[in-house]
Amino acid sequence: MEDFTASCQRLDALLGVGRNFDVLGRNITVGQRRGRLWVVVGFVKDELVERLVGTLQRLDATRCPTAETLIAHSINIADAVVERDEAKILTAVFSGKTLLVVEGYDGGILLEAKTYPTRAVKEPDTSKVLRGSHDGFTENIMQNAALLRRRIRTPELTLERHQIGGRSACDVALVYLKGEAEEAQLDILRRKLAAIDVGSIAMSQESVAECIVPKQWWNPFPKIRYTERPDVATAAIMEGGILLMVDNSASLMVLPTSLFSFAEEVNDYYFPPLIGSYLRIVRLTVLFLTVFITPLWYLLVKDPARLHENFHFLLIEDEYFVPLILQLLLVEFIIDVLKLASLNTPDALSNSFSMLGALILGDFAVQARWLVAEVLVYMAFVAVAGYAQHSYEMGYACKLVRMSLLILIWLLDIWGFVIGVVLSIALIASTKTVVGKGYLYPLVPFNGKQLRRIMRRRPISKENT
Repeated sequence: MEDFTASCQRLDALLGVGRNFDVLGRNITVGQRRGRLWVVVGFVKDELVERLVGTLQRLDATRCPTAETLIAHSINIADAVVERDEAKILTAVFSGKTLLVVEGYDGGILLEAKTYPTRAVKEPDTSKVLRGSHDGFTENIMQNAALLRRRIRTPELTLERHQIGGRSACDVALVYLKGEAEEAQLDILRRKLAAIDVGSIAMSQESVAECIVPKQWWNPFPKIRYTERPDVATAAIMEGGILLMVDNSASLMVLPTSLFSFAEEVNDYYFPPLIGSYLRIVRLTVLFLTVFITPLWYLLVKDPARLHENFHFLLIEDEYFVPLILQLLLVEFIIDVLKLASLNTPDALSNSFSMLGALILGDFAVQARWLVAEVLVYMAFVAVAGYAQHSYEMGYACKLVRMSLLILIWLLDIWGFVIGVVLSIALIASTKTVVGKGYLYPLVPFNGKQLRRIMRRRPISKENT
């Protein structure tokens, strides 16, 4: 057994006591034995540790010959476990646990006396509802687990912990309902998580997603659906889905994911079935229009001679000097620039920035003959309609398909449109999912009951809860 003093000095060096201002090591007395505590100051519950130290100083150490007996007889304030693996001890301390080493005992005692800094629970900015709950996930994995437990009060709810990433040692949890989630899908996810071999999970959730999704960098369609709402996550679990919860991330991954799962949105379920079905139809229609409205308009006005006289109102009457294809692509680019700029704009200046952007893209651009009014009208519809899709990833996938269609029409006219549509369908059909029956399920393989459930909002009944 290593000398107690040498052992403490070694742990001081490994944990950075004296080098890090937030890592504290303190000598204490455990009965008649010497002991030492290590904590990360920002994670520790002071009052809990103070009570624990008082208890340890009063105990009779002769009655506790091992660390296990000490835990069994004297530590009842916090959960505790004996750990002898040095690497696991270091990771546990930097995860917020308190380390206690006592003279004469083999290994260290890890005490669960931690608290994490976190923000308040509030409704996500990007997924709001008129009715229903207004809470949302935070960056604290324990708090997120509690939000799910509050809604699913059954022992079948399972939160299976994994730890990935070399230096980050990020906590990840598989969340599912035992007996409802498919065991084969769970096994696949367990193997994928165990196979992650990276030095750090720097970007938390996105880093994990990039490690488990199939490698199709050329395919823009999202393979994972995200949610920041506990009610949406609860519904997915109850339907047999699997959640992937990552510490330091306010979004949960919902698996398995298919193309049709993006048709559903939380507001559909906070209104009566008829209204919910109507909202779903509107959302699907708008999604279809955002992809095809500008390519179809460009195809029709590209050659005015073939346009039927009933559709002459689509033609451009004003004179312009910049080719239409460049105007359309330029506005697509400018809209993205405005989105990126708005993310970095202080709230106090956001209204002024919006007005400035509208002036530049509106009247000034038309007067300067950079753009025609028709292009602005159609692109304004596309920009606004894009917010009807709650998934940013799906919105940008549609945007890239739309821009590809425009370029193909410019190059090959009507055949470019046909080729673009065929390639888009092939791209969707070839999208590989993380787990599940396929990206086009329940259309391929066909499941009529599931397809009807997605396309139509049904009343709550015993069969579909």
